[in-house]
Amino acid sequence: MLTDRQIQILQVIIDEFIQTAQPIGSRAIAKKESISFSPATIRNEMADLEEMGFIEKTHTSSGRVPSEKGYRFYVDHLMSPFRLSNRDMNMIKHTFEREMIEFERVVQKSARIMSDLTNYTSIILGPEVFHTTLKQIQLISLSNSTAVAILVTNTGHVEHRYFNVPAAMLSTDLEKLVNILNDRLVGVPIIQLQQKLFGEVAQLLQQYSADFETTYSYLQEALLEKQPVKLYMDGKTNIMLQPEFHDVHKIQSLYSMMEREDEMANLLRTSGQGLKVVIGQENRIDAMQDCSLITATYSLGEDQFGTIALLGPTRMEYSRVVSLLNVLSKQLSKTFDSWY
Repeated sequence: MLTDRQIQILQVIIDEFIQTAQPIGSRAIAKKESISFSPATIRNEMADLEEMGFIEKTHTSSGRVPSEKGYRFYVDHLMSPFRLSNRDMNMIKHTFEREMIEFERVVQKSARIMSDLTNYTSIILGPEVFHTTLKQIQLISLSNSTAVAILVTNTGHVEHRYFNVPAAMLSTDLEKLVNILNDRLVGVPIIQLQQKLFGEVAQLLQQYSADFETTYSYLQEALLEKQPVKLYMDGKTNIMLQPEFHDVHKIQSLYSMMEREDEMANLLRTSGQGLKVVIGQENRIDAMQDCSLITATYSLGEDQFGTIALLGPTRMEYSRVVSLLNVLSKQLSKTFDSWY
């Protein structure tokens, strides 16, 4: 159990290191307005804090820096709500001022604004494909042999898929096909499209199509493409600007990890709902064990969730980042709830 004096000293060490990335010694701590203890007393308390594992000594300085245990204590017990500046609030507000009808545009702008505001790497995971449903289908003929399928999902995602069409198919046939598809597939989870096509849609197509097998094969080509992971990332290079990551091998390992989108998506997917702070070696991915990852979830409707995250050094501005993520996740939820 830490004493009040130890807590005061630990808070100063963490706050100072977050701002400067430089170790701090007892004399520098004694000069702080909030501290009324002598350098000798501070040295004794710092020795106890180091023995308990809350701070540690670097190889290049006589000062001390926070340990991961110290950061965890700070996040769990010392961190107070951060009052965002008018600039921060206005930048977030302006992101949502213009009407945007596509999920991608909103999320891309959100990822960009978070990386700009923090100089960390922002990562946003879209809602699970298992919960994404089809909202509308259009089939448009481009020539005698090609057409485009336009798929709109309930998340606002719009996808264009080009495919070949049977030579005998007329524009009126496409209209009938669109009507059948919208009647039978709207509201169906994307992941279940294949099952629906094999079932009742196939039966209806057999009734009206003179060349059912050809029409059906082209339809599969248009509708059953593999669904990509919806991961949006901005500010990848920001991590290289942090003094902790001047080691080439360390940054190569971290950057390579960020390039593996499936792995990053799974990391965010399993982070859990609400706001979570994972510090240093609490991260299960080796490349991230010198980093902190703060995640928050946002909602689309009643049962769909996405995740927004910021990745930075363990020396990140926890209080400010938590406040920013709280504001942005609520704004994303509010925006998407108004759509659906």
